Amino acid sequence: MNKNIIWGILLIVFAGCKGSFTNTSGRTIYVQKENRAHKDWKLVWQDDFESTALDTTKWTRIPPNNADWGNYMTSDPECYAIRDGKLYLRGINNYDTLRDPRPFLTGGIYTKGKFAFQFGKIEIRAKLESAQGAWPAIWMLSEQEKYGAYPRNGEIDILEHLNYDSIIYQTTHSYYTLELKQKKNPSYYTTVKCDVERFNTFGLEWYPDKLVYTLNGKESYTYPKVKGVDASQWPFDQPFYVLIDQQLGGSWVGEVDPKDLPVNMIIDWVKVYQ
Repeated sequence: MNKNIIWGILLIVFAGCKGSFTNTSGRTIYVQKENRAHKDWKLVWQDDFESTALDTTKWTRIPPNNADWGNYMTSDPECYAIRDGKLYLRGINNYDTLRDPRPFLTGGIYTKGKFAFQFGKIEIRAKLESAQGAWPAIWMLSEQEKYGAYPRNGEIDILEHLNYDSIIYQTTHSYYTLELKQKKNPSYYTTVKCDVERFNTFGLEWYPDKLVYTLNGKESYTYPKVKGVDASQWPFDQPFYVLIDQQLGGSWVGEVDPKDLPVNMIIDWVKVYQ
């Protein structure tokens, strides 16, 4: 289908939600009006992974990077599969170190440069397999870097799981928490008991004055905008994109046990509402 026709359809659909839709060089950014919070949620973006291949109009496979979480990211097809309406992101032993010298390979996807939103609700239904050194995550970063380099634009961690833990972490990062070390005014994270080896719905409701984290539709933790503190406490007034990845290893999660691999992060669907 002609791209202009596709964008025309999207504009019509999103216009009905009374938000602000922008398409810039193939990038979709959807900004919710502030008074929208008092109305019913409307679905504005989703992926049910019903096709036979990753929808590259929505997602990009995350390339390797120098961050702790990105050491083993790859586009290798061994780390990706779609079957029965579910996306499998895999952490595996790398048996071809002549082609790629890294001992492990991991799969991850993000919407960077393709879809971002500001305010609204996001939910991801997923199942997490456990392994020593496994670090699956669902999180968000700023699309436009309004306030400068990381961590000035903040980070929203909807889900992180370590090793064989029976809890998940939900965390809010920013210059305020990481550099100014302001981690109690307000509290910047929580842990929630979770049976990760069944499908759960991990979520976030994002308002102009607070981030409300959820697990299976129930509120688990709220990070509010605070008055009278350094302005870096609230960089969450700009569009963010979505990352989903099956990470391995790092200073927080610890060493990887090759005997525990492969390990899968299984995504049923992703839905964004405003």
